[in-house]
Amino acid sequence: MTKNTDAYWAVKASEVEAELMLRMPENKLRPRLEPTRRAVELMGDPQHSYRVIHITGTNGKTSTTRFIERILREHGLRTGRFTSPHLVQMTERIAIDGEPVSDQVFYEVWQDTKHVLEMVDAELAAEGEAGLTFFEAIAILGFAIFADAPVDVLVLEVGMGGLWDSTNVADGDVAVFTPIGIDHVDRLGSTLTEIATTKAGIIKPGAIVVSAIQDPEAGQIIAERTAEIADELVVYGDRFGVIEHKVEGYGQRFSVRGLAGEYKDLFIPILGEYQVQNAALAIASVEAFLGGGSLAITDDVIKVAIADASSPGRLQVLNREPLVVLDAAHNPQGAETLKQAIQTVFAAKTFVGVISVLAEKDSRSILQILEPALTEVVITQSTSPRAIPLDELADAAREIFGEHRVRTAYTVAQALEQAHEMLGDGIGDAIVVSGSITLVGDVLKLQQTELGLLVNDDDYDEAENVNHDEFDGTQGIDEDEDLEDE
Repeated sequence: MTKNTDAYWAVKASEVEAELMLRMPENKLRPRLEPTRRAVELMGDPQHSYRVIHITGTNGKTSTTRFIERILREHGLRTGRFTSPHLVQMTERIAIDGEPVSDQVFYEVWQDTKHVLEMVDAELAAEGEAGLTFFEAIAILGFAIFADAPVDVLVLEVGMGGLWDSTNVADGDVAVFTPIGIDHVDRLGSTLTEIATTKAGIIKPGAIVVSAIQDPEAGQIIAERTAEIADELVVYGDRFGVIEHKVEGYGQRFSVRGLAGEYKDLFIPILGEYQVQNAALAIASVEAFLGGGSLAITDDVIKVAIADASSPGRLQVLNREPLVVLDAAHNPQGAETLKQAIQTVFAAKTFVGVISVLAEKDSRSILQILEPALTEVVITQSTSPRAIPLDELADAAREIFGEHRVRTAYTVAQALEQAHEMLGDGIGDAIVVSGSITLVGDVLKLQQTELGLLVNDDDYDEAENVNHDEFDGTQGIDEDEDLEDE
């Protein structure tokens, strides 16, 4: 393979992925922040090289993060964006100016970073602690890449919770809260008070706090934490919000009252009313960041940015004839939002669901919520090692949908093929892929492979220093790193 070509650097990036994925998943050890803090200290605290907007919540984090970043970029700022998990390729998590970091930069900064991680691993081992996890390592790598770029501002999405999340070594000028609900009870607690308390840990001294509408229990925690250390709290429906909105084709036209001005006749090429609310939250967050909530965004900036916004895997229309929609709903809240969209947004008369869910998720509730909106379902198993076994999920689906409405397929490709066959002529019918971010990623990867956009197996065989016998793709990736998104 010729050096310094795109294919060469793609292979080198795959070496980094292999090394990262050999690390322990984040959900296998106690919540902790000290190892990440130690690593970034040894690196000179790269996370303090730029300003930060920090985002947490249960549903809507990634979309809101992407919207904020796009508006800031339209202002001429050089932006960093950190999100998780990725759908297809790991570099999606670390974006500069809206694009995944290049394979070359990903590899080269890793070479400078991994020696620090090994030092911290050794210190942890001497203390009887587990080494840095996958998420800790990639967060540290991300901070270094953004400092090396360098970026003006980092839009930083938490992995899980907030207080002890690895991203919390950074100090946000603005702390953003999307709606908080019950999820990850084994890690965050079983009550909204416990969960909100952990998430409120991202609020730092002097920050402006911007929040979506919250359950009173969660809202009180955010308000109390803001009053203790932050400058100001602004809440959706009080200081900002959506004035009007309507579906227009495969997008939405809407108007927003912001902190410093009104923004009328905006168009976003994304479906789902909740996405318009996420956009309003993003607009208020940018206003808070750029002018403390006192400077309006110019009309040309906001219209261009919102019209160019995207949210892959969230009510994403993959194909129009027949209609194929991807939505990574993986918890009851997300399933309820998807059901409402199916029933109110799309004009199709028949909906065939392709569903796979992870073992630790509330699969029965997800199926029960979606049942009234789906005509039939094809139950499958995503490539995640934690996906519920096909037969087990199919049995649950048959109890909820009835035997005659459930089919099965052992692979995602077979499930899609079967769903297309079930549509008949496809007129007025739709396929909805949902239940897991991994499943949505599998579908997108199939599409990109067909288009020749991914490195093929022959390229990987030429990679240097990758021990394929040690790497089976199941170690480090943990969908729970960010399954709080919609």
